[in-house]
Formats: sequence, C-alpha cells, structure tokens
Amino acid sequence: MEDYKLYIDGKFENAESGDTYKSINPYNGEAIATIPQGSARDADRAIRAARKAFDEGPWPRMAGEERSALIGKAAGLLKERMKDYARLESLDSGGTINKTGADAFLAARQLAFFAEQAKRFNGEPEEIPGLQREGRSFNYVIREPMGVCAQIIPWNFPYMMAIWKLGPALATGNTVVLKPASLTPVMALELARVCDEVGIPPGVVNIITGPGGEMGAAMTEHPLVDKVAFTGSTEVGRDIMAKAAGTLKKVTLECGGKGANIVLDDADWDVAVDGSIWASFYHQGQVCESGTRLMLSAKDHDGFVEQMVDKLNAMKMGDPLDKETQLGPVVSEGQMKSVLDYVAIGKGEGAKLMCGGARATGGDLDKGCFVRPTLFTGVTNDMRIAREEIFGPVLAVLKYGSEDEAVALANDSIYGLSGGVWSRNIDRARKVAGRLRTGTVWINEWHMLSERAPFGGYKQSGVGREFGDEGLGEYCELKTLYIDDAKTRENKPWYDMVVARG
Repeated sequence: MEDYKLYIDGKFENAESGDTYKSINPYNGEAIATIPQGSARDADRAIRAARKAFDEGPWPRMAGEERSALIGKAAGLLKERMKDYARLESLDSGGTINKTGADAFLAARQLAFFAEQAKRFNGEPEEIPGLQREGRSFNYVIREPMGVCAQIIPWNFPYMMAIWKLGPALATGNTVVLKPASLTPVMALELARVCDEVGIPPGVVNIITGPGGEMGAAMTEHPLVDKVAFTGSTEVGRDIMAKAAGTLKKVTLECGGKGANIVLDDADWDVAVDGSIWASFYHQGQVCESGTRLMLSAKDHDGFVEQMVDKLNAMKMGDPLDKETQLGPVVSEGQMKSVLDYVAIGKGEGAKLMCGGARATGGDLDKGCFVRPTLFTGVTNDMRIAREEIFGPVLAVLKYGSEDEAVALANDSIYGLSGGVWSRNIDRARKVAGRLRTGTVWINEWHMLSERAPFGGYKQSGVGREFGDEGLGEYCELKTLYIDDAKTRENKPWYDMVVARG
C-alpha cells in the first residue's frame, strides 16, 4: 500500500498535523493508499510557496519553449506509464479499466497538447487586429500569466481533471496549488512525483490533500491567490464564487449538469438506443455532462424504452479491472446511499421504475458500492429526478409531443452543460442543436471532447471554459501597451526596451 506525501515547494512531506487517512477501493472496501490529511495551514504553506515561485522564480520568465520542454517531458512519462496509471485510477475511483485506460491515454495526449501550446506564450506584444496605430500611438496586447492559481478537482475523473487544470496553467506561466477530491487523491499525488522527476522548479506545482471544506475555503479566500479554478457541483461552485468575491479573484467554474438527450422521431434506433445508454450510464452515470434526461416522442416511447431496459438488465457488473465489466461501483458508500435516496424520491414523485432501483448484490458485488442501472418513465420536468443532478446510474425518461416541446423541456433547467440530438437528418438535428441552451451538443454521439475545442456550460453549469484557445486564455491577464510615436522617433532604444520586456 502506497504511503503518499503532500508536495509543497518541491518537497514531499507530511501534513503539518501528521494526520493521515486511507483511500478506499469502492469495489471491495480495501484500503489502497495512505493519504496526508492536510489542513488550512498546509494550504497556506503551499500558496506561499507558489507565490514566491511566481514572484521570484524562473517559471513565469522562462521562454515558452523551455516550459514546453519540461511539460512535454512530463507528458512523455505519462505515456510510458499509461497501463500503471489506468490501474491506479481504477482502484482509486472504481472506474472500469476500459474507462480508466482511455483516461490514461487522453491525459498523456492532453498534456502533450498543452506542452505544445506553451510555445505560444512568451510575453511578446501582439498587434491588435485592425488597430496597429491609434493617432500617434502604436498599440499592442501582451498576454501575461495570472499568478498563483488555486485548483480544486472532483472525484469522477481525478486523473484527467488534474491534467485539465495543471496543463493550461503551467503552459501560460502560472504557478499552481492543486487539491484533488478526498475520495480519489492518488493520481494527483502521482502527478506530483512526475513534476518532481522532470525538474519543474520548486513551488511551481504544489499538490495538497485534505478536507474540501477547510482547505477549499483557505485556497479560495487567500489574498495571495490570483485565480480559482473549480470543477464540481453547482452548490459548491456558488460557495466558491461567493468566497472569491471578497478579493475579486478570477474564477472559472465547471459545475453540474442535467443533459437533455433528444431522440427525434426519425432517429436510427440501432444507433440511438445504444447511444442513449452510453450517454447516461458511462462511468456509472457519474459524469457531469451525461445525458440523464432522455426525451422520446410519444409514438416511439414504449418501444424505445423496452429495448433499453432489455439491454440495461443484461449489462455486466463486477470487478473494474476485468475488461468484460461494463458497470463498476459508484465511488463510495455515501454516493451509493445518495443515489438510492434519489430512487426513493423518484418513486415517491410518481415516476414508474422500469428496471434497477436497488443495490446490486451477490458474490463479489456484496463488498462493493454497486447500484443496478435504473430507468424511470412517467417523469415530468418538475420532478426532482428530472431537475437535480443525481450522479449515478439513474435515467429519467420524459415524453414529448412535438419538436418544439422537446426543446422547451430541454431548456427548462438551471443547467446548460450538455445536450444531444439523434436523427437521420443532420440538417434537422443541427437546427434543434442550435436551439439548445448548452455549452456542448452532440449529434448521434455523446461524451466526445477534444482538447482543441472549448468546453463549459451555460447558466448554472459554470463560468468560463476549459480547453482550446478560450481555456488557455482563462489563465492569462491582458495588458494593453500604448507606445507614443514621438518618443519612438526621439528615443529608439526606449522603444526597443519596452517591446523586449513585453
């Protein structure tokens, strides 16, 4: 069993209190690692180390090519260790090895992308398109790193989410304090080892573990932090935004979702039935952008549901390390109880349980946190199971009469993270997609994301974007530079000096 340490200012050390806790495998209840139980004091130490590294260290002043080389070296190690890291991620989170194997591949690819992007961020002045001169002035924009970035990630994709946060922050020259979820800390702590191994300077990356309430508040409110990046529930996101307001920190939030999955009446069922199962039950439904509200036309409803139920009842549950396993456990006993509480709420609201709705037992399943794949029909959009994020293998099916009604139901939500449309007619599907108030819409697909394209939500699903130019821009300050033309002519060295400094 691994004994992990906090990583602060380039050193591996215990929490100041000396306290630890165990990370538990949700498949069998066995401890897999000893984790430091940090506190607000540890968060303060990490933030001060990151502040010093930003203000005095080499990282923000390195050429982008130098940062790129170090980040790229780390990406290379991630690629070499994909199988080991997939196994660790599976043990820590309960994700099936097929899922965590994909995560390990994508994490290496995504970090390599951010390494390449680092070359673009050198603090050099950029001309403003269409405005090279304004009167007697030359005009430029400079993109500078924001400073110290506090980053808080969730338990459902702990490895990839760490890369989503670390990658753009480091590429653009920032320093970082990252806190993983207490339930799934292992891969973030492995990444600390990688950063140390490749020689990222002390204080640039700090990774700390401990209770989210105490440490999250310390990171969010700390006056030496310039930016907070959070992925998690909308409820916690609201709290972080409120706490960050005291010092007017830049905040980016990727929060909850209740994705509307619209199957139009001309959809190909051979694709849409399996696709809708994939949309909702991937990683046991513990995905913020899952399609957890399935919208079926009245004429197709019964037949479509019948096919889905047959397939859901046949899904194999078991050991996440077995490649034949289709559904693993949810992340913890607490999450299992929360999901089953929502099942009871759905029944109480009058929804009809078509399959699942109970803990899965028998054999090795008795040791783990397994919930049978669950589908409700007769759901209306005012029910809690249609409005609240359950984060488990529970699908709410709603019936619609017209395309306009389907769109109205989809948009009647506080969330706007994801949506999907299934149709043989791509032009029709694109028109429906254009009416959905969500940050990402899939047509005849789900869960596909690219590090080159922005990802984020409308409404209470978040603020800002991950990935793409937009995601990198979330970690930059913009400085506008005006250079007087007269002084440029009279004192050319002064002009050269300003431009060279960026």
